[in-house]
Amino acid sequence: MASNGINGTMAFQDTIAQYLMARAENDPLVAVKLANPSKTMEQCCAYIIGEVKKSGCCGFTDGEIFGMAMHFWEEPEIEVGTIPECKVVVNHIVELTEEEKEQARQDAIAKLRDEELAKMRKDKTTEKKAKEVQPSLFDF
Repeated sequence: MASNGINGTMAFQDTIAQYLMARAENDPLVAVKLANPSKTMEQCCAYIIGEVKKSGCCGFTDGEIFGMAMHFWEEPEIEVGTIPECKVVVNHIVELTEEEKEQARQDAIAKLRDEELAKMRKDKTTEKKAKEVQPSLFDF
């Protein structure tokens, strides 16, 4: 995933932004808070990463992370701090086009065919070696 300057990911930032925008559509007060010119989405994600690091935990629910995002925007003065080196993992669904699905299917079929051919070749080689029995001294 691509870095966005805060040692996180663009997918993380996009996920947080989508959540906040959906909240803003349904709640005018959230929309007002998101319009704060002194705060940015990058700062929001930096705040979340800092809070996660401070907690010492490695996994959070979506609700916990989104709650931190809302807290960042609701607090008029909030300290972001420096961001530790880290990786952010985002659970998201990848939507494939019909063409991509068909390509993935064809790739899987080709891989299976290649694996089966390799197995058959190995079996024939093993079978051939088994037939080549070394003569015993008693055979002479």
